[in-house]
Amino acid sequence: MKKGRTEAFSDGVIAIIITIMVLELKVPHEKSELKDLVPLLPVFLSYVLSFIYVGIYWNNHHHMFTAVNRVNGAVLWANLHLLFWLSMIPFATAWMGENHFAAAPVAVYGGVLLMNSIAYFILMSVLVKHHGNESLLAKAVGSDLKGKLSTACYILAIPLAYVSTWISGGLFVLVALIWLIPDRRIENVVREVEDEV
Repeated sequence: MKKGRTEAFSDGVIAIIITIMVLELKVPHEKSELKDLVPLLPVFLSYVLSFIYVGIYWNNHHHMFTAVNRVNGAVLWANLHLLFWLSMIPFATAWMGENHFAAAPVAVYGGVLLMNSIAYFILMSVLVKHHGNESLLAKAVGSDLKGKLSTACYILAIPLAYVSTWISGGLFVLVALIWLIPDRRIENVVREVEDEV
């Protein structure tokens, strides 16, 4: 099957996820001073972090599908699995922000990020299996050190939320920063193939 509908559906779901998250930012109606926004700071910070995470997943999903040319039933289900966990981000974001980064919401947020990481790995693995170990995607991904490091950080952040939410939050920010640094593996492999043609 061609990949176009999968990409279009994924883009639509991700756009809805971002919309749901921004709707959680409630405007203080009875107050009109800048200081009245201070209580909303935890909600805003959790939104910013989650927006970055959803953006990272969208960006990497786009790159991953650039390196493949077809999908099958297993890919469709793996993609839906990823979209399910991405759709849990607004809930975890709202709970964490509205409870001012309390331990349990931060741990749940870490759990949702961990499941997103696992779901992304599953999707990538299914795509590599479908296209073969010599495919562009397989060559580009390699050992996926960034993915493994991210998963390890989430695994650490979940129990650490009960020790210090600052440490857990720091790990979430660290992973986001790791992925914000441009990862050109797929772009480089695709460019090499295009140059050869």
